[in-house]
Amino acid sequence: MKTIAVLVTLAALLFGTQTMAWDGVDAESGANVEIGKGNLVREGETIEVYDYDAGEYRDMEVQSIDSSGSSVDLEVYDNESGETRTFNMEDN
Repeated sequence: MKTIAVLVTLAALLFGTQTMAWDGVDAESGANVEIGKGNLVREGETIEVYDYDAGEYRDMEVQSIDSSGSSVDLEVYDNESGETRTFNMEDN
């Protein structure tokens, strides 16, 4: 019984600390977007975003971050389309 408790605790420590993807929605189009783990989301940084409408990953530069209440708005520059987009992200 003690062995099971140790294994459960160890599993929680190992798997509970992994970074998850950050889900959101494009404010204009309503398309789902996902910022994968490993991306440093800071102003001026380039991040990789999966655009579900386009069905592909795109590199985008973070222009601004606005956190209010239970949501985070990211304004990003889409390097491929040349457009500025706003994402409403889940506040994790």
